Amino acid sequence: MSNATQLRAAALDSLRAAAQDNKAWPYEEARKVIARYPTGFPDSGVLFETGYGPSGLPHIGTFGEVVRTTMVRRAFETMAPGVKTRLIAFSDDMDGLRKVPDGIPNPELLRANLGKPLTQVPDPFGTHSSFGAHNNARLQAFLDGFGFDYEFLSSTACYQAGRFDAVLRRILEHYDAVINVILPTLGPDRRATYSPFLPIDPVTGIVLQVPIVDRDVAAGTISYQRPETGETVTVPVTGGACKLQWKVDWAMRWVALGVDYEMAGKDLIDSVLLSGRVARVLGAEPPAGFNYELFLDAEGQKISKSKGNGLTIEQWLDYGPPESLALYMFQNPRKAKRLHFDVIPRAIDEYADFLGKYPDQPVEQQLGNPVHHIHEGTPPATDLPISFSLLLNLASVAATDDPAKLWAYVARQAPGTSPETHAELDRLVHHAARYARDFVVPGLQRRAPDAREAAALADLDARLAAVGPGADAEAYQFEVYEAGKAAGFDNLRDWFKALYETLIGSSQGPRMGSFIALYGLEQTRALIRTALAKDG
Repeated sequence: MSNATQLRAAALDSLRAAAQDNKAWPYEEARKVIARYPTGFPDSGVLFETGYGPSGLPHIGTFGEVVRTTMVRRAFETMAPGVKTRLIAFSDDMDGLRKVPDGIPNPELLRANLGKPLTQVPDPFGTHSSFGAHNNARLQAFLDGFGFDYEFLSSTACYQAGRFDAVLRRILEHYDAVINVILPTLGPDRRATYSPFLPIDPVTGIVLQVPIVDRDVAAGTISYQRPETGETVTVPVTGGACKLQWKVDWAMRWVALGVDYEMAGKDLIDSVLLSGRVARVLGAEPPAGFNYELFLDAEGQKISKSKGNGLTIEQWLDYGPPESLALYMFQNPRKAKRLHFDVIPRAIDEYADFLGKYPDQPVEQQLGNPVHHIHEGTPPATDLPISFSLLLNLASVAATDDPAKLWAYVARQAPGTSPETHAELDRLVHHAARYARDFVVPGLQRRAPDAREAAALADLDARLAAVGPGADAEAYQFEVYEAGKAAGFDNLRDWFKALYETLIGSSQGPRMGSFIALYGLEQTRALIRTALAKDG
């Protein structure tokens, strides 16, 4: 064995040992999966799953669930090296279409096919064989765009190919035990007609929610009365002739596929428990997992796709890189968090901060660093001489959304940088220009300084002139402090706030020394003169 190989093996052993008791939540979740196999893992490996309802398009919650599950999967691979893992992205595309989604072309085409499985509803976009196939393709393109490693499974394909048949017959065999799990959660009317099996009518093609009038376990069939005619119809429970009510369907899928891990939103806590009980009725242990909290809008209300009160993934990626979104998903998954435009800048700067700290951290801290999980253990090297918040302030004060103009300032502050040599910084410059244009500049309102503030600004102007252009940020920052202290600001935060409000137009802002170095000495002095003119 070569020295390089030995060093690599030693590093992996060290990583594995450190992961065993690491407190980062992906490792805590991975330990749940390991605990399922105290005597050893199966040759088939371990299966992780995420689910998707294809009646609509993929959204930011879809990304969150897949990226978080991937983090748990990679944590497991660190702790159990050599064990095969797979991630399934499962589409519930056999669900009946309940309503016509907003913003869809040719809505009358969907309206005429309400109740049918999504894979039997014509595609209103005219690009795929069905509405379900269209949205499945969008899901896969969405996941592929982020580079996720997954296997796609279609509910329709699994039902029709017989992949679920054995467990479907087991549900028929244990019919009473299964419905006794669900019935106590239903109202009286629904309880009287409930069946876990939803036959797909051979004539209309509609997924029916009807009482079952007869069951033949040996033949593997159920019978129901067609609502329109009262005719008794007998269909097999296998081969795609029926589908299951979703809580039983979820349990069936866990059992049939052998799912070891699946997380779900807090709103599905009761459903997870019920599906877990059904899985046990079928003789299987439900998967490990946890319930993540939901996202809130700017007013603290639950985000709803129908209300449109949230932030779309396209909007986030217009103003920030995908790594910042992954960081947002990593942090505090069990805590309800606001998902609004104003969280993006902080996420970007926090990501850069975590990335910068990573190389110098001991392995125990690296495993808890979010970038370790975002980049699957191999974070890239970073060279960001300017923070995103500082770029935002620059774009706001310069009143430009032209990245080329912003680069003129950046290159002066950080010689040797350019869009060609610093692609990551260039990406942030573009994000900052758009964000400042849309969210910062419209709200800026510079106020006039009071008498003490005006005197302090005049003093600062003289101090900066004495320092001269080309000084570093610390030299300018020193003079900012000195001017505030000379003006008698007992709490220098009040002085900084005055600078932000009179020079920039916001109650918060950057470290002034860094801003002056970036924006330019003469440009900053021009801001001071403009503020003093208001005082006059």
